[in-house]
Amino acid sequence: METQTIRFYHRGKVTEVADAPVTRTVLQYLREDARCTGTKEGCAEGDCGACTVVLGELGENGQVEFKAVNSCIQFLPTLDGRALITVEDLRQADGALHPVQQAMVECHGSQCGFCTPGFVMSLWALYQQKSADAGTGRAPAREAICDALTGNLCRCTGYRPIIEAGQRMMALPAPQASKLDPRQIADTLRSLRRDGTFHYSTAGQHFYAPRTASAFAAIKAAEPGVRILAGSTDVGLWVTKQFRELGNLLYVGQVADLNSIEQVDGAVEIGAAVSLERAYAALNAVHPELEELWKRFASLPIRNAGTLGGNIANGSPIGDSMPALIALGTEVVLQRGEVRRTLALEDLYLAYQKTAMAEGEFVAALRVPLAGPQHFRTYKLSKRFDEDISAVCAAFALTIEGDVIRHARVAFGGMAATPKRGANAEAALVGQPWTEATARAAMSALAQDFTPLSDMRSTAAYRSRGAANLLYRFWLETRADALPAAAVNVRAIGAGATTATATA
Repeated sequence: METQTIRFYHRGKVTEVADAPVTRTVLQYLREDARCTGTKEGCAEGDCGACTVVLGELGENGQVEFKAVNSCIQFLPTLDGRALITVEDLRQADGALHPVQQAMVECHGSQCGFCTPGFVMSLWALYQQKSADAGTGRAPAREAICDALTGNLCRCTGYRPIIEAGQRMMALPAPQASKLDPRQIADTLRSLRRDGTFHYSTAGQHFYAPRTASAFAAIKAAEPGVRILAGSTDVGLWVTKQFRELGNLLYVGQVADLNSIEQVDGAVEIGAAVSLERAYAALNAVHPELEELWKRFASLPIRNAGTLGGNIANGSPIGDSMPALIALGTEVVLQRGEVRRTLALEDLYLAYQKTAMAEGEFVAALRVPLAGPQHFRTYKLSKRFDEDISAVCAAFALTIEGDVIRHARVAFGGMAATPKRGANAEAALVGQPWTEATARAAMSALAQDFTPLSDMRSTAAYRSRGAANLLYRFWLETRADALPAAAVNVRAIGAGATTATATA
């Protein structure tokens, strides 16, 4: 298979790259090759947002969809067939600032300026979404602005003037003709579409981007050791922080039949290429109790790039998705060649970073039951609200018949070497009435299920106490023998609300 050039839309034209290393990041390309130095490098791990750019790709309706991502951990070959928008592109034809930039000026949203391009690009992606949804002039809700900015950190201006800029931007005159005409971009992206597998290689390293699950499976079967790449939100750090050699890469991001969400046989089936943001939106529509976990999972740029399938396949013991999905009874669909099999999600994880996948097998999809338990909650303990790794992530699911608990699932992340169910806690619940005494018995049983470690995020004692307290909170919110406590909407409180909302 001969190598091909990386083709993408940038600065108003098609750009082709032929000799960059496979793991060269988009940020490195921008600053060192394209000399677009408005995009900054801060943390080089997708945390600070100084490197935020916007990618454009064709949606199912043929229109361009724009999403903010972290360029510091995106590999250059993943740009093939997409549009790359940076802060340099926002300048209008007559030299005027874009409304997002003008709003930042008017609202005094910038001081040192280092983080400003990243904030501007996150707000620009929101601006494009709101313009497409409802036309200009209608300010996005404060909550939507805060969600859009979860991946951007500012330590000098503070967030109030930046949020005010987000509220102001839609009221300013719409931009005039520029290089960012969505119709022109859409036409260009259609011309860049490839029919078969995109193959790029340099210095003996290969990057494959198949278009079908069959082609993907064939490459994986022929080369079982090839590294599967999705959003590179974890793998990217292996390069930028650990300086690891990754070998050949097999990219899931262009596989159309792994990028679908369907309802099949009483379950939501989510393909392995579906982004975290799309996946959680679909799951939240069925199980609205997931909303807080959805919005607190990393940041919007990370959720735009990363995939739920990748999060599951990676199997991090502190991954936030797994406890909730295990509590809901999720199955994982594994594929090898043309053969597929299903496995209960909790059975996928055997030990730390060891799974039940055979050689040449990969995660193809997840199946999450549509029918939820009678009571279901997820909780996350972390040092900060947005964009932080959990110390403890908990999920609880109960089905009660009459006054007796018939089914119980208790799952935790951050408490063991893998995401894990609490078998002893579940045994303390099943067959018992849902009372405080039962809840406390299950809390005590957690000590038999988990022996957490101390690390930089938490002590073992805090994890054990926190896990037990979260189970008690679950009882408070779902008890039937007294008035249940309201499930606190901490996102609303963070935005200035003073009342809690019940989700029971």
